[in-house]
Amino acid sequence: MKAVVYKEPFKVAVETVTDPTIQSPNDALVRITSSCICGSDLHMYEGRTAANPGIVFGHENMGIVEEVGPGVVSIKKGDRVVMPFNVACGFCKNCLAGNSGFCLTVNPGFAGGAYGYVAMGPYTGGQAEYLRVPFADYNCLTLPAGTEHEADFAMLADIFPTGYHGCELAQVSPGESVAVYGAGPVGLMAAYSALLRGAARVFVVDRIKERLDKAKQIGAIPINFDQGDPVKQIQDQTNGEGTDKGVDAVGYQAVTKNAQKEEPATVLNALIQTVRPTGMLGIPGLYVPSDPGGPDASSKQGLLLVAIGKLFEKGLRLGTGQCNVKRYNRQLRDLIIAGRAKPSFVVSHEIPLEQAPQAYEKFDKRIEGYTKVILHPGMQTTGTSQRT
Repeated sequence: MKAVVYKEPFKVAVETVTDPTIQSPNDALVRITSSCICGSDLHMYEGRTAANPGIVFGHENMGIVEEVGPGVVSIKKGDRVVMPFNVACGFCKNCLAGNSGFCLTVNPGFAGGAYGYVAMGPYTGGQAEYLRVPFADYNCLTLPAGTEHEADFAMLADIFPTGYHGCELAQVSPGESVAVYGAGPVGLMAAYSALLRGAARVFVVDRIKERLDKAKQIGAIPINFDQGDPVKQIQDQTNGEGTDKGVDAVGYQAVTKNAQKEEPATVLNALIQTVRPTGMLGIPGLYVPSDPGGPDASSKQGLLLVAIGKLFEKGLRLGTGQCNVKRYNRQLRDLIIAGRAKPSFVVSHEIPLEQAPQAYEKFDKRIEGYTKVILHPGMQTTGTSQRT
């Protein structure tokens, strides 16, 4: 089959690799119809994660079930399904508690697994024609048959639940004000989720015009940090109080004004200043145990200089960790089906799998409007679609 294969920093290729097979009775094989490029994929693409050449990328996957093992009971050949980026067993202590992002079974020695991601287990990614799904009864979410809402449902694999998770961590409630730092796909989904949860005002901080325009389009208030201190801009619009809640959708690749340099703790410290005393922070943005590409010796070890004194002084509470997609994906699916949510507004391009190398380059450089890209195996090269 054809798949997107990592070659070296800043280089991927579409190559022929071995077809996946049923390895366990609870496996399923899925023919991929949509697989998204994620900002987390860029961490590997840029060589920041020590990924080994040959890894097949892709943890945001959906498609049609082609075959199931003899132990699979709830899905069948022909079902349309979307898979959480988390690979999970469904029966360990964490899965039973709803913490499927920290499964204790699928990746010995590490809490949690994922498709096509370094250190997250031996699970081949889905930027390919086919994908093996372990523990398929647990990991496959069934969808209505057909092709309706394809781009919306593709967002259920990761970014829509992850954005919602950021709001859940911060316990965003109706009528509150929220500051979301980062207007990438996850940040936009966090802002969208805050509005779905009834937030009165949602501020979205970024510096890229297209992203801020998207935030304004959904009813959020754009804050361009190149045009001034975002903390002050938000305080000026909240009578000096700050927001009730905050979400960090950036993580360890945060940059300073005008992108002059990378400073991993910038967003965390800005949120501590932005959120009012006794408020809450949700941190779904990715922070890693070590960052080979970090700007200094401490950040290379995953150590950041965070204003813990101010956090304590203000009595702020915080929650962090990767999203437990299974906790949210059914309800978010049903919001899409009911017409109450359309997360595909973040999608900029839908392209054939063969164009993945060019898409990675453009997405990494933030050029030509590339924000959220869906790869479609089998799509004709002439079928490239750019969304507006």
